[in-house]
Amino acid sequence: MPDSEKREKFVKLAEGRTQIALEAIRKLGNLSNKRAYAYSDSDIRKITKALRDAVSDLEKRFGSTNEPNETFKL
Repeated sequence: MPDSEKREKFVKLAEGRTQIALEAIRKLGNLSNKRAYAYSDSDIRKITKALRDAVSDLEKRFGSTNEPNETFKL
């Protein structure tokens, strides 16, 4: 498969899947209505940690160079 076809396929799939992921995150945000739902701070921390971990894994799989350094130095 030529690179141009691979690119077109990637763009099509990435746009669609990203849109689905963003919609799912928006729907999670809808659960913040305290009149309709009962949840704890612990619940929210678990959800946000799971989402952060998933994004971190995504960045690693794509070889992100924006990962923080292992050690901090001034």
